[in-house]
Amino acid sequence: MAYYRCVGDVPRTRHTAFRDEAGALRYEELMGEEGFSSDSSLLYHRGVPSAIVDSRVWELPDLATQANHPLKPRHLRLHDQPPGGDPVTGRRLVLGNADVRISYVVSGETSAWYRDAVGDECVYVEQGSGTVETVFGALAYRTGDFVVVPRATTHRWVPAEPSRLYAIESSSHVAPPKRYLSRYGQLLEHAPYCERDLHGPTEPLLLDGDGASDVEVLVKHRGHGPAGIVGSRLTYATHPLDVVGWDGCLYPYTFNVEDFMPITGKVHQPPPVHQVFEAGGFVVCAFCPRKVDYHPQSVPVPYYHSNVDSDEVMFYVGGDYEARKGSGIGIGSVSLHPGGHAHGPQPSAIEASIGAEYFDELAVMVDTFRPLELGELALAVEDPAYAWTWSGRGPA
Repeated sequence: MAYYRCVGDVPRTRHTAFRDEAGALRYEELMGEEGFSSDSSLLYHRGVPSAIVDSRVWELPDLATQANHPLKPRHLRLHDQPPGGDPVTGRRLVLGNADVRISYVVSGETSAWYRDAVGDECVYVEQGSGTVETVFGALAYRTGDFVVVPRATTHRWVPAEPSRLYAIESSSHVAPPKRYLSRYGQLLEHAPYCERDLHGPTEPLLLDGDGASDVEVLVKHRGHGPAGIVGSRLTYATHPLDVVGWDGCLYPYTFNVEDFMPITGKVHQPPPVHQVFEAGGFVVCAFCPRKVDYHPQSVPVPYYHSNVDSDEVMFYVGGDYEARKGSGIGIGSVSLHPGGHAHGPQPSAIEASIGAEYFDELAVMVDTFRPLELGELALAVEDPAYAWTWSGRGPA
């Protein structure tokens, strides 16, 4: 996130000797994007951040995918998945391509220490609360939060209660849409949220004080596995959460969907007005409760549209989604509407929406610009009747 913050103790001048009260040197680490050419932060460690004593293979959960072929829209019932595992190793792949992988997990367990070195993660908290403990400090999370964790941030999930987590794992960086930012990176007045709504760590989280050593961190990184991703288990000589202070413009943060201010109009507004984040090859949107179109003859539900350049994934998390009435979709459903298929509301929903003044619905959308393939969880929880609901008939 491109605005400056300073947490804990840092030296007055960067890249200079910084010592504790006893004279011991702090170890400065630059964590930056795009090879020293984009956002970064400087972290000051008590131990050496490179000091590993072991490296072994981490066998990742099943990341294999199957093409959406023959082409058809899909309905996936994620709430059919039982709880299991922890918020990292328990993730099950729903959909994926080279740019993004969408997984789902229901867990109340504390995860292992973890680092995603493939890309940023944007995890939507469908339900639950807890803490994400990171090398930058702790982040409290609650229902409705997007938890954005930059690439290569060491962290773990500590649920206070069983949590339903919809993990959007990028192969690039996740950020607010460029059209909402000034040329210096400030969110503009027409943006649907502002910096006040983004909550980063407020103080250091030091977990190395008990003398812990040989701490294992699970690292997901680029390689020759499925989707070009493999895993390693790195063991560190000292605890990685030993940062006494940091400053910069790169850090994890939360944004709650209740703080998104929907943009509405006289007639139906297209999906980009609901955009929350962008990344390489995909965008993330939030369809929130809102007043709808005020033209006297407006049709508030979406018109039929062909996804010429993208696949559309909707995760239905609250309210009653008007356009999908009669399709079998409900809370906890995911719909996949692929490029090459014209899609839109169920026929009965169009007439029923005319005259509506308010939609009580909440959904998280991911639009990708490469076709999505089906992960093992999608194949396990698919509703096979969904593709035919617009016609009311089964396969010919």
